[in-house]
Amino acid sequence: MGMSQSYGSFDDAESIATLHRALELGVTFLDTAEVYGPFTNEELLGRALKGRWNEVVIATKFGFDIQDAQMVGTDSRPEHIHAAAEACLRRLGTDHIDLFYQHRVDPAVPIEDVAGAVGELIAEGKVCFFGLSEAGTETVRRAHAVQPVTALQSEYSLWERNLEADIIPLLRELGIGLVPFSPLGRGFLTGTATPADDYPEGDFRRGDPRFQAENFEANMRAADAVRAIAQAKGVKPGQVALAWLLHKGNDIVPIPGTKRRVYLEENVGGADIQLNAEEMNRLDEALRPEVVSGPRYNERQMAMVDR
Repeated sequence: MGMSQSYGSFDDAESIATLHRALELGVTFLDTAEVYGPFTNEELLGRALKGRWNEVVIATKFGFDIQDAQMVGTDSRPEHIHAAAEACLRRLGTDHIDLFYQHRVDPAVPIEDVAGAVGELIAEGKVCFFGLSEAGTETVRRAHAVQPVTALQSEYSLWERNLEADIIPLLRELGIGLVPFSPLGRGFLTGTATPADDYPEGDFRRGDPRFQAENFEANMRAADAVRAIAQAKGVKPGQVALAWLLHKGNDIVPIPGTKRRVYLEENVGGADIQLNAEEMNRLDEALRPEVVSGPRYNERQMAMVDR
């Protein structure tokens, strides 16, 4: 997403070089969506991966109503899902989508209809696996009963633990993988975050409640434990945050976003870091949910999260 929207300026040449370096390092699971840009991120991946589709697992997402390059609402009507799949395939320049997520639950369309439509695409060979994003427990169960859900993509990290009580136990009951987005807390867990007003217009973080003045300092203090463990190990804080997620289970596959090779290489290094039980407990306690200050989205965005 960051290669095409939301986080400052873009450099397609560096983005493509970063994607190629990812493949060299053994990173093969790449995540995009039609709404990133919109549309331009899929096109970017299409250029970067031409002739190399056999080296990657590609995930993309449908489910928004996009008009005049703006996301104006949700749309998961079956006919729209089929049209979105064809458009995604065309932009990506491939003949199949490995993992096709519903980007946000559409309250106007029964999830059974969504699952059925993706099931039809699977039967046609255009999609391999069905995923959901930011879906609640009831939605996951109902969808899974119609078409097995392979993965749920939702925000989960040291500073966003909302999935632990209900969602993660359900996923493990049903054998569904978890793909956490924003695993680095949009910079808080790397130590690079600054207050909201420091970011340019158009940057997602300007409107993020956790970056606002009343929350920012409290959240930076909460993240001190990550920085302390990183310093003791001689590694980067973001690597510790990724290691924490990877230690939570083999069914958890975080997708740290970056648009530069230097940060890609740093993120990949997180997979080699070992955390002992005492370090895991310190991190769990330091960033327990009640310590983190502010909601993770503004009111409009939170209304689109199904729980």
